[in-house]
Amino acid sequence: MGKSVKLTKAGREFKACCPFHNEKSPSFYVNDDKGFYHCFGCGAHGDAIRFLTEAKGLPFIDAVKELAQSAGMEVPAPDARSAQRNEHHAGLHEVMAAAATWFQEQLGGIEGAQARAYLQKRGIGDQLARDFGIGFAPDSRGKLKAALKGFGEAKLIETGLLILVEDKEPYDRFRGRLMIPIRDQRGRVIAFGGRILDQGEPKYLNSPDTPLFDKGRTLFNIGRAGPAARKTDRVIAVEGYMDVIALAKAGIDEAVAPLGTALTEMQLERLWRMGEVPILCFDGDKAGQKAAVRAAQRALPMVAPGRTLRFALLPGGQDPDDLVKSGGVRAVEQVLGEAISLDELLWRAEHEAQPLSTPEARAGLRKRLGDLAASIQDRDVRELYQAEFRRRFDELFGSPQRRPFERTFQPFQPRQQRRPGQPWKPEPLPPSRAAHAVNRSGVNPMVIRAVMAGLLRFPVLFSSHMEAIGQLELGDERLERLRAEAFDAGFSGAALEKESLETILVDAGLGAVIEELKATNALAFSFLRGNADPDRAVRDLSAAIEAMAARPLLDAALKEATERLGMATDDAGLEEQRRLLTAREAADRALTDLALGEDGEGA
Repeated sequence: MGKSVKLTKAGREFKACCPFHNEKSPSFYVNDDKGFYHCFGCGAHGDAIRFLTEAKGLPFIDAVKELAQSAGMEVPAPDARSAQRNEHHAGLHEVMAAAATWFQEQLGGIEGAQARAYLQKRGIGDQLARDFGIGFAPDSRGKLKAALKGFGEAKLIETGLLILVEDKEPYDRFRGRLMIPIRDQRGRVIAFGGRILDQGEPKYLNSPDTPLFDKGRTLFNIGRAGPAARKTDRVIAVEGYMDVIALAKAGIDEAVAPLGTALTEMQLERLWRMGEVPILCFDGDKAGQKAAVRAAQRALPMVAPGRTLRFALLPGGQDPDDLVKSGGVRAVEQVLGEAISLDELLWRAEHEAQPLSTPEARAGLRKRLGDLAASIQDRDVRELYQAEFRRRFDELFGSPQRRPFERTFQPFQPRQQRRPGQPWKPEPLPPSRAAHAVNRSGVNPMVIRAVMAGLLRFPVLFSSHMEAIGQLELGDERLERLRAEAFDAGFSGAALEKESLETILVDAGLGAVIEELKATNALAFSFLRGNADPDRAVRDLSAAIEAMAARPLLDAALKEATERLGMATDDAGLEEQRRLLTAREAADRALTDLALGEDGEGA
């Protein structure tokens, strides 16, 4: 415990300020005889292993190895091969520790003057440099090689400290660079990052992948950030190790960074083990914004309930170091406090990707959003993202609900048997079941079920007529749920097909509803008949949907017009009422005629 917290004797126990929560008066007690700790402030309790897993964030086996090493013991390997590998790695760790010490010594020497001046310019004091183990690699091809010759060239090459070129002597990889050790979760040096001091490329140079170091799995500063993240209940990911150091300068220790690559899936997994909602804080320039979007797209398939990301957007052109210099920790905390959600970042990125002045561009936006939502593996989260993206899209581009008297409704002309050249004249509707399917109070449930059955046969209309279908008053909770599931499926980005939609609806527990709708045959709508021309069926189904959507709107407008008529002083109100009555009758005739079928008789 004493390695991590400052303990003071208190009788037979030791006390300290709790490492698991912020406090000013000690409430954290360690009983060495009984081998446990307990905090009376936050309730933290455990033994030595629990302390390393909770306070330092070590996996269980690493905690055991850490304790064994402190006691001068070795954890037995599961087999001979593992034992040999562990022994070999132990030797490589010794090489890296020796190299880190040597680099630190060079920073304090004569040749390290330029590096010290650079640190001073960046506002990195001596204590912060020591905390991160910063050192300096002289501009020489053989000084490190000579200093560590006792380990042998093979190990220096294997750890990436020397470069081996065919037919040439191995030489130092890092030359004329500020050296920053990269450590594992247990604090052991496994690699180095070097920042060039003079002009040249690359600006940053990392160790290659070695038996100790896999850059796609490692996060810079994970050893120091783990305990801090548990104390602050947050973890921050920035672009590079200099950003991590800049935040540490401001007193924010829970920051980590990838190592020269975009965040990988394995690094995201490590972030989520440190906190449920990591905050990604990338530079405010275009490259930083692109990196944030790439990270969001990579993380999206992996999100789940209680597992997501937030994004802190830095002012244009600034990085964390600029923010610390200009506004200190308060400015940083303000940016972190205003971090946006994952869905918000993706929406902004896709919405701003290109002009949206044409229907084609808006359709492209909708498809991209659908593709993103479809990539989420967790079903519940995927459905909610689809609904959220659809809501945002509809709010921005969906037509506002039109007043019925502003809607131009083309009266439907029923099909009649007439001689060529004979003008059409309306005829009385036959007293059939189809004629009574629509009444003066609204749309009959039989017609609603017929249209829903037609949509199961021609599901492409769920997308092309979304607004009109969404306005339908279905009056049946099961049908409303079926409509919602179909909309979600249509918004996923893929074209809806009959078989795939039925599979989705059955999976959603709507199989019985589907079977009931398939049995709907009381009306002779063309879109319910298997032998009907598909183009004709789609046209008729479209017309029925539009007529049904118009009916309740016309009823509402007619009610308003009738109420105004009592207060009118001219004939304008009466004319408006007549116009709406005519439009409503046209909608009723349209549905009735469609329900009669092609031969003019009810089914």
